[in-house]
Formats: sequence, C-alpha cells, structure tokens
Amino acid sequence: MKAKLVITPKKAVLDPVGKTVQNALAHMGYQGVTGVHVGKYIEIDLAPGTDKAQAREALNAAAHKFLSNPVIEDFQLELVD
Repeated sequence: MKAKLVITPKKAVLDPVGKTVQNALAHMGYQGVTGVHVGKYIEIDLAPGTDKAQAREALNAAAHKFLSNPVIEDFQLELVD
C-alpha cells in the first residue's frame, strides 16, 4: 500500500512562489491563469498487510503534527492499494 500526501498553502495565505510561477506563465504567453499554489507531494510506502484504517489515522496525525503546518497549510491524504 502507498500513501500519497499533497500539502498546499491555505487559500488565504500569501504564496510568493505560486505568485512567481503565475507571473512567469503570463510572461510566457499562458493567459487565463488566475492563481497558482505551490506545495509539497509526499509518497509513503507501507508494509504489506498494513491495516488501512489504522494507517489513515496514523498518517493524518503525522501530517497534522509533523508533515504540514496546519496554521498555513491544507493537506489531502490518499491511500492506494
């Protein structure tokens, strides 16, 4: 099983890297881009036979306590068999 975690800045938080990418896209001729949010992507391999519910609970806790900053970031967790 594999866990996929996507961490992005909250919509209300200033994202200078996202703004830089948005400006670069506009300068390259890509029109219509109204926002860019740059975040992190983490893949975690889990041992065979790992209980999916327990893994989800543990990884949610890890994402909230360690892998992301819940004050300024949101995260999405997906478990894939």
